[in-house]
Amino acid sequence: MINPQPPATSAVTPSGASPTASPAVPPAAPVPYVPAYGTASLADLPGSLLASLGLPGAARLALEPAARVCLFLVDGLGAELLAAHPGAAPFLSAHLRGTLTAGFPSSTPISLATLGTGAPPGEHGMLGSQLAVPGEGRLFNCLRWVPPVDPEVWQPLPTVYERMAAAGVEPVYVAPAWFDGTGLTRAVYRGMRHWAADSVDERVEAVRRALRETSFVTVYYGEVDRAGHFHGWGGGEWLEQVAVVDRMAERIAEALPPGAVLYVTADHGMVNASDKVDVDLRPDLREGVLMLGGEARARHVYTSPGAAGAVLETWREVLRGRAWVVTREEAVAAGWFGRRVRREWLGRIGDVVAVPYGECVIVASAGEPVESSMIGYHGSLTSAEQNVPLAEIRR
Repeated sequence: MINPQPPATSAVTPSGASPTASPAVPPAAPVPYVPAYGTASLADLPGSLLASLGLPGAARLALEPAARVCLFLVDGLGAELLAAHPGAAPFLSAHLRGTLTAGFPSSTPISLATLGTGAPPGEHGMLGSQLAVPGEGRLFNCLRWVPPVDPEVWQPLPTVYERMAAAGVEPVYVAPAWFDGTGLTRAVYRGMRHWAADSVDERVEAVRRALRETSFVTVYYGEVDRAGHFHGWGGGEWLEQVAVVDRMAERIAEALPPGAVLYVTADHGMVNASDKVDVDLRPDLREGVLMLGGEARARHVYTSPGAAGAVLETWREVLRGRAWVVTREEAVAAGWFGRRVRREWLGRIGDVVAVPYGECVIVASAGEPVESSMIGYHGSLTSAEQNVPLAEIRR
């Protein structure tokens, strides 16, 4: 079942979600908006798309059969953000089917892996944007894919695109040329044919041609997310990009051959931050910390031997009323990463996991100057970041 239209406030829980509060969270804190894994999450979309094409797949979303499918992935277009500005995207707003939850953390590499495998983060192992490489004492950036790591080792699950190819469908991925061959693309899009297309016009034309050759096409657009990060969601630059996406979706829909369907969704939503906690200016938050991973709205805190308890206590006290601060074990038990986390992935999760809510972010101005200067952020367990739209247009 797909969730109904996006809720008006972050206090509403989607159908199938199971909000879980850690015992250590102050009573006044909001309840984490845990993704609806297994019922209405991005992890449930790929199997449903396969089933709609007549291929083996878990049809949890009960999508109607289609001869051809185009999936339009808009980076950063949260359901609540879209609902707040329907006039910027009248076409998409008129074709909303419902909402899905992104997964945790609610960020691009995690959601791409979820869409690419049909599995939640606890299964595919992309558990954050920056993660510890267990046993090596270093961080790995899953978005930029540095330092180099074998994509098939880091994310070993077969992709849905490999399953399509084995069934005789040759899926196509329409995206900027520089995406081709990157570590992230190889980790999450294995089995796809990459069709390079940079401009909006090039992407629309590429989708038009691809749908004449194959029955499954994915097209990506990232400028909504970029505008939100650097100018804030809801501002003029952001609204301009949402309008571009709306017209792009309309043009793709007009190009659909008979029997085809266009689905439009996103990888996460976004919040604008006004409360920045700078770890690089807080010696108390650095005490006992070996590495600071994750991102500003979902931090993995890796601690020195024997220091986890003290770090947990300090971070909870400093961030009381601004973030959920839990142990690795508490985050796993609460189902934040899915119903289970594979044993081999546990070392990638921080000893302490700090997840801001409200308008708070945890930045590191010296180590991450660009990220620390942004306005819009995502990654947390709030409905604004978790809920993503699912629009459907059929021919």
